[in-house]
Amino acid sequence: MEEKEIVTPENENLASATPEAVEAIEAEPEVETAAEMPAAEVAAPAEDGTGEPVPEKAWYVIHTYSGYENKVKKNLEQRTESMSMHDYIFQIVVPTEEEIEIRDGQRRNVERRIFPGYVLVQMTLTKESWHVVRNTPGVTGFVSSGTEPIPLRQEEIDKIIKRMEAEEPTIKVSFHRGERVQIISGPFAEFMGTVDAISMEKGKATVLVSFFGRETPVEVELTQVSRL
Repeated sequence: MEEKEIVTPENENLASATPEAVEAIEAEPEVETAAEMPAAEVAAPAEDGTGEPVPEKAWYVIHTYSGYENKVKKNLEQRTESMSMHDYIFQIVVPTEEEIEIRDGQRRNVERRIFPGYVLVQMTLTKESWHVVRNTPGVTGFVSSGTEPIPLRQEEIDKIIKRMEAEEPTIKVSFHRGERVQIISGPFAEFMGTVDAISMEKGKATVLVSFFGRETPVEVELTQVSRL
C-alpha cells in the first residue's frame, strides 16, 4: 500500500475546490472582528410547548488561517474538553478527500483538503459556544450573513460527507488538453506531442505525435506522460 502524503497548499483557491452545492462556503465570508458576540446575534432557540428553550444543533463553517485547519481542530477539541462544552460543541471536521496525483509520470496517493482555510463545526449556537469557537487560536471568524453565522443545510452536509467517503479517489494530473508533453515510457517513449484528450475514467490520455510529418493520435497511460 502506498504511503499517503498530506498536501497543504497555501495558495489553493476555495472556488476551484468547492462543489456548487456548498453555496455558503463558496461566498467570501464576512468575518467578525469583535471580541464578544452581542446577544442579538444569537438565533433564538425553539420552544417545546412548555416555554422551555430547546437547543438545536447545526453545522457551521469557521474560517482559519491558511494551513492551520488541523491545528484549529485540535485546539477546539481541547477547549471543548477543558471548558466542558460537550453539550454544545459536538463534532469538528476538516473535510478531506483521497486523490491520486500524477506528476512527471509518478503516481502517488495524497489526502487533500476539500476547502482550504475552512473547518466545519457541529454545535448548538449560544453566546457561550460562539465565544469558545470564535476565540480558539487560529480561528478568524464564522462564515456569516452580516453578523449572524449561517448554518449549512442538511443536503450540503450530506454531499460533503459523501465526497469524503467516496470509495474511488479522484485523479489529478499536472498537464491539460492542448499542452505539449513527452511520453516517458511504453512503445512511444521519447516522443513529444500535444495532449488531445484526457480520460480520467480510463486513466489514459490521447497525445498527438508526429509520424513522418503527420500528426497521429496515440493513447497512453496517464503515468506515461510528463510535462515538458
